[in-house]
Amino acid sequence: MQTTEVGQNSEIKQVIGSLCMMNNRFMNFMLDDNKKAAQVFLRVILGDDKIKVRNVRIQSFIQNIYGHSSQLDILAQDSKGRYFNVEVQRSDEGAPARRARFYSSILDTHFLQPGKLYEELPDTYVIFITENDVLHDNLPLYNIRRRIDENAKCFEDGSHIIYVNSQRRDNTALGKLMQDLYCTEPKNLHYHEFAERMEFLKYSKEGEEKMTDVIEEYAARKAEALAKEAVKEAAKKAEEKEQANRIELAQGLLADGMSIEFTVRHSKLTEAEVRELASKLSA
Repeated sequence: MQTTEVGQNSEIKQVIGSLCMMNNRFMNFMLDDNKKAAQVFLRVILGDDKIKVRNVRIQSFIQNIYGHSSQLDILAQDSKGRYFNVEVQRSDEGAPARRARFYSSILDTHFLQPGKLYEELPDTYVIFITENDVLHDNLPLYNIRRRIDENAKCFEDGSHIIYVNSQRRDNTALGKLMQDLYCTEPKNLHYHEFAERMEFLKYSKEGEEKMTDVIEEYAARKAEALAKEAVKEAAKKAEEKEQANRIELAQGLLADGMSIEFTVRHSKLTEAEVRELASKLSA
């Protein structure tokens, strides 16, 4: 019993040790109520060192009584009243253009209070940090804004969508930030604003307890994988048994002098398999 617990604790520590900020849940813990870390993200991505984050929340659920609701990974507000939604997307399917459009629209409907003028609608930024270059132009950053086709001028409605390509991990400020997203050790982080939180989460008892749901999610995934493997193994054994029965039947038919064609039809083996059995019987 004690050996099992030691093994489980060791496995949990390995799981925690392997986590990086490209893991959605771990990113949430890194930025939850961590204004300094969120500030680094926004300042580097937007190239604006004057951004001052007022508050940051994770897993903000925005209810839409008329349609699809959303749960935002990270939602921050700065001192100018602007809202920033940061989403980490490891799957290309999780970052389609229309999802970005929807998130932008749901921020608008949520943050314009009844009785307020349209001019009071805050600027919003939907930022997708993607594992792959989903827009396929090998750019580190894609700033997407509406424009007027006839004169190519920007249509300044305060709405911004940004895709960040995490594959571009060079020595620029943005590239170093992308490197930090894949970093698993606090001492190797470029931005010290992340290091203290990562140290706490990975190497303190309190941090481990805080990440209980991450560990439970890992355990659930592992149990699911083991269950799938068990099903595959059972199916494999059933197929092997069925094949053995087919071979036994074919051998009996051939021994009784039945033709190759008859044996193939009744044993469900391939003609090549039956001919091989026949050659062994006549050897």
